[in-house]
Amino acid sequence: MSSPKQRHLLRLGLSCRKISAQVTNSATESIVAMASSTEQEFMPHYRSKLTTFPRPHRFWDANIASRVGEKLGFRLTDIGISDVEIEQPPLPTHHRKLIAPFLHSVKRAGISVYGSEKFESESQA
Repeated sequence: MSSPKQRHLLRLGLSCRKISAQVTNSATESIVAMASSTEQEFMPHYRSKLTTFPRPHRFWDANIASRVGEKLGFRLTDIGISDVEIEQPPLPTHHRKLIAPFLHSVKRAGISVYGSEKFESESQA
């Protein structure tokens, strides 16, 4: 269980090749859980994108983002963390719209994500 003094920060790493998420304990700066689109489960999808012509500009999509969020949510639930705060610098619009499925998956796993409202409202616009 997370005590009131402990804050857990969700940090996203986004590029055209991968999406990665890590949750850190703000008091110790240690990583408590992480998930990424470079995990073994996602390699067949990644390899299929490499062999297509013309190559896509982005190797992950909303479906992959959703599955990464689901994995992170289950890992957080397993270790007893029920709420996180998203810490994210400004992002390009095309990345912000793909974060919403990720956040919905984390929430479906039972994790409260503070600060996610700005990303969800942009995806509906």
